[in-house]
Amino acid sequence: MKAGTQGRGKVPGLVASWVILLVAIATLVWLIPTAQAQENTVDYTLTDLSFRDFSGQQLTGTSFAAAEMREANFKGADLSRTILTKASFLRANLTSANLSGTFADRVIFDEANLTDARFIDAILTSSSFRSAEIAGADFSGAILDRYQITQLCQYADGTNSVTGTTTRDSLGCR
Repeated sequence: MKAGTQGRGKVPGLVASWVILLVAIATLVWLIPTAQAQENTVDYTLTDLSFRDFSGQQLTGTSFAAAEMREANFKGADLSRTILTKASFLRANLTSANLSGTFADRVIFDEANLTDARFIDAILTSSSFRSAEIAGADFSGAILDRYQITQLCQYADGTNSVTGTTTRDSLGCR
């Protein structure tokens, strides 16, 4: 080999490697779909939403974990598949709300208006329904603690206007 020509064959190979790497990265960036903002991706975790009006809103898939929603209005709102763990709906209006498929572990529904609400296939373990209005509420397929069912059956009545299921039947009251 002549002096000064050592290593020259390595430079084109190195450049080619970098070009291939850059093309691969550009291809991946182009192929990965860009994230688009979705209406229901708002996260209300740990927020105070007391007295707010969410009536008729589409809130599917939203998180309300540990949120305070005292006397908030969710009349006719779609809260299906939401996360409500440790939230408080004290005296909230959930009339005709859809809470199907929600994860509502340790949620306070005390004194809430749950008239005609749908809790189909919801997880409601360790939640509190003290003095809640449940006429026409549908709990079909919901997971509740036995003591909750016993308490709710004491005053369960009405038929859900959407599903046609009686509140007593949906709770398995005897």
